Parts: sequence; C-alpha cells; structure tokens
Amino acid sequence: MPRTTRIPAYRLHKPSGQARVIIDGRHVYLGLYGSPKSREQYARAIAERFSSQRELPTPVEGGSRFPELSVNEVVLRYMEFASTYYTKDGQPTGEVNNVRDAVRPLCALYGHTHAGHFGPKSLKALQGYMIQVENLSRRVINARINRIRRIFKWAVSEELIDPKIHEGLRSISGLRRGRSGARETAPIRPVPDEWVDATLKFLSPVVADMVRVQRLTGMRPGSVTIMRGCDIDTSGRTWFYTPLDHKTRYLDRDLRVPIGPKARVIIRRYLRRSPQAFLFSPVEADEWRRKQRAAHPKPGRTAVYPCEVKRLAQEKAARRLRKRKRPLRDHYDTDTYYRAVQYAINKANKNGVTVPAWHPNQLRHSRATEVRRAYGIEGAQVVLGQARADVTQVYAERDTRLAEEIARKTG
Repeated sequence: MPRTTRIPAYRLHKPSGQARVIIDGRHVYLGLYGSPKSREQYARAIAERFSSQRELPTPVEGGSRFPELSVNEVVLRYMEFASTYYTKDGQPTGEVNNVRDAVRPLCALYGHTHAGHFGPKSLKALQGYMIQVENLSRRVINARINRIRRIFKWAVSEELIDPKIHEGLRSISGLRRGRSGARETAPIRPVPDEWVDATLKFLSPVVADMVRVQRLTGMRPGSVTIMRGCDIDTSGRTWFYTPLDHKTRYLDRDLRVPIGPKARVIIRRYLRRSPQAFLFSPVEADEWRRKQRAAHPKPGRTAVYPCEVKRLAQEKAARRLRKRKRPLRDHYDTDTYYRAVQYAINKANKNGVTVPAWHPNQLRHSRATEVRRAYGIEGAQVVLGQARADVTQVYAERDTRLAEEIARKTG
C-alpha cells in the first residue's frame, strides 16, 4: 500500500466507549476514550505506522539484576543529573532545554514502557514520529535522537538498564540527506550590507552600534551582548576582547577577538562607564525610545476637558507601573538582541522600506566571507577564533599576528 502523509484520526467508538484509530483499514483499540493511556497508545501507533513498523517493537531482553524502571523513570533520573551537569556559572545551560525537547515525544509515546523493552524499532518509530507528526528538520531530529541515545548510555553507566539496550540503539543510523523524508533547512548565508544599512535607521543607537561592532569583528551575537570594558585589552595598536563567556569555554579554549580601528571608534564611546558594566545597555535603549515617542507622538485627539487630562495622566501612570513590574536587565542576551533586530526590520517594512528578514548570526558569516575573499580560509579561521584545539603553540602565535593584521586593515 502506498505511503501517505495523512495522519489517521483519534476517534471514539461509541458502543464501547473506547478510543480507536484506523490504520491501513485495521481498527486499533486504544483504551478508554480521552484517557492519557489511550493518547499514549495512539501516538505510539501513529509513530510505528509512519516508520513502517506494523508489528509492535520487539522487547530487548535485559538481566534480572536491573531495576524495573519505565522510560519515564529513567528520563526523570537523567533530568536530575542533567540539571546539575549542564551548568555554567551556577545556572543551567541551554542544553537542559534541548534535552527536554528531545524527551517530550519519547515520554509521550513510550513513557510507560519498560525501559528494557525500548529497542531499535522503538527508536525508528520515534524518528518517524518526528518526521511525519512534528515535521522537524533532519538536523534537529538527528540531534534529538543522539540525546535520547545519550540518556540510555547514562542509564547503563548507572546500572539502571542492561548494556544491550544502548548497544541496540547505537545500531540506528542518523538520517541522511535526501534519504529520510525529513525536511532540510537552508544554510546560513551572509547578509548583504544594504539590508543591514537599511535596518540600522530603525534601531536604537545602542543596538545599532552592537550590529556595527559585530559586523566589523565577526564575533558571535552572544559575545557582543556581554562586552565589558574590563574584558578589552586596549594597551596595543590592536585591541583584543576576551569575552566573559563563549561557546567553547567548556573546552578550556581562550577566545581573543581582535578589534580594529573602525570598531574602536564605536566602542570608545561606551568605555566611559564602569569597567565592570556592560557596554550595551537595554535601559539606555529604552530611554531613547521614550524620548523618541515623546518627540514624535502619535496623532490623536487633544484632551480638552479636565476629566480627559486626568484620565490620560492616569493611563500613562498605569502603563509605567506595568512596565516596572518587569525591570530591564543590565545587558542584552541573544534572544533580546535578535528580537530588537526583527522589530526594526518589521518597522522598516511598515514604513515603506523593503528589508528582507535576516538575523544577527548572519553578520558573522558576512565577516567570514569578506575576510576569506581577501586573506583566504586561514585568515577567516583566525579572525573568527575557529582554530582547532590541537594546533601547536607556534601556529597559534602566527594566527594571532595574522588576526591582528586583518583587524587593523579591515576592522
């Protein structure tokens, strides 16, 4: 029978009060209609249908010395471990949320299944569910499946399940491009300078300077949002910025971003504050927006009567009170930086300036393309701080000199 992407519906069988689903003309009864158990059985049946597994997954036999744990219980124990392992400066990292996203369909489909019965066919069914029902991209699916395998690997190390379980899951390969039916995501492209320049006119001065500095240096969005004066070495001809935190810090790698003369002109204006303070402040951006709104108020009816003046004053005070309940942070993060740029793009389009969608991470690709065109792949690698961990000390010193030269001439 040809494969279809239509998902069979969750239905009520009125005579029995049971939930059922019709798969390939076969009625599958799921239990009491509306119950969590029936919903789990439905999700599992759909996943197994789209992974072409018509039979139930074959249980993987485990030794009797292992505890009788369900998949839900294994996941719960792993999440307790992950919340303390994946931390940075005492706070959980984004990996904790990534794990939560990965286990959500796992628990929905197989949460009450004995952990020893979760084998390769179950993992294949989970892949099919992510493709057909959740419509995730191939890369996201592979990343989530790898995290699920990591959970069972950890469970083996804790002697919660038989090692055969993890060995079986390792037999499932990742999805290959063009051979899985999963959608592909477009690669990140450089953003044209014309788009950036058009967007700058609708950004606050603070965020506009963040965009300019990132474009000139090629640093990651997360690095530009946490810039502080104390992290910038201004002693030499070329300044060097060492971020407080960065993507590869857990590998004990140091990141030094060279800052050329064009970027220095922008940054120097922000160095008058405390060295420990973040350079780019959302509070300053908010103050600028308030002044802009006061200078360019929206057209409306002018208050004439005293009661109208009083009412408008009360509404203004109430708006300020609501905003104070959510105080602004002392610096941007990657999410607020991204949203500020998207807001400016939308505002530009509303004002008749056509600006296609782009995001801050594309600025890094623009810088990489520019440097690679002029200095080759090695120049782009050293400017972006992407040197391999096994390079020799001599090679690292040569990289620093090359990065400094490129920043001095182009940044």
